[in-house]
Amino acid sequence: MQKICVAMALAKVEMVLTKPVTFVTGNSKKLEEVKMILGHAIPFQSLKLDLPELQGEPEDISKEKARLAAKKICGPVLVEDTCLCYNALQGLPGPYVKWFLQKIGHEGLNNLLAAYEDKTAYALCVFSLALGPDSDPISFIGRTEDCPSTWNKGLWMGCSI
Repeated sequence: MQKICVAMALAKVEMVLTKPVTFVTGNSKKLEEVKMILGHAIPFQSLKLDLPELQGEPEDISKEKARLAAKKICGPVLVEDTCLCYNALQGLPGPYVKWFLQKIGHEGLNNLLAAYEDKTAYALCVFSLALGPDSDPISFIGRTEDCPSTWNKGLWMGCSI
């Protein structure tokens, strides 16, 4: 159902687009996945763009990144943030999972829950679309509940993100 709603919202956007939506990522696999999910209704291109690492709630971070990216390229953009959220830690590391991994590694990330009985987590993906430098971004949020919190070779076990 969520995919249908996203596709419908983006189909409406297609009517006002004068150039392709720039998906801000340096990961070509992410672009392939977006195209696979949304089809060819909306033209996408990708661009690796250095944006500041913002702090706050995942949706707020994603929307601000979309605003900043749209201003930098003067056009429509799509940004994505993936979060790993431990329930025992009230959603942390959340959007900061990349930085936690760089500082404490997979084992350290798993050890964060050592003192807690609750070892559950959820995966959160937030996409934000800004149609241009002066538009308010629209966010689409996907959440996978009850993910095992352990890491195995850099993957969240049991979660598809």
